[in-house]
Amino acid sequence: MPQIVVTIDGKTYRMACGEGEEDHLVGLAADVDARINELRKGFGEIGDQRLTVMAAIMASDELSEARGRIEELEAELSEANGSQQSASRSAASGREVLAETMIGVAEQLERITAKLERRGN
Repeated sequence: MPQIVVTIDGKTYRMACGEGEEDHLVGLAADVDARINELRKGFGEIGDQRLTVMAAIMASDELSEARGRIEELEAELSEANGSQQSASRSAASGREVLAETMIGVAEQLERITAKLERRGN
C-alpha cells in the first residue's frame, strides 16, 4: 500500500492510500491546507484545532450542498426520462394512427380506381 507525505498547516503527515490514489490524496490535503490558511487569514490565530474543525465544517457544508444538488439533478433526470418515454409512446401511437389512416386512404383509392375502371369499360 503506497504511502505519501503531505503538509497541512505547516505540519507533515504520512498517510497510506490505495494504489493510484496518491495524487488525489495530495490534492485533498492541499485543499484542506488552503482552507486552513484562508481561515487563519480571516480569523487570525484562534488555535490549530479550531481552524481544523472549521475547515472540516466548510468542506462538509460544500459536500452537503453538492449532495443536495445531485439529488435535484437526479430528480430532473428522472422526470426528463419519464417525459422522453411518454413522448416515445406518444410517437409510436401516432405512427400507428398514421399507418391506419394511410391504409384507409389506400383502400379508398382502390375503390375509386375500381369504380373508374368499371366506368371506363
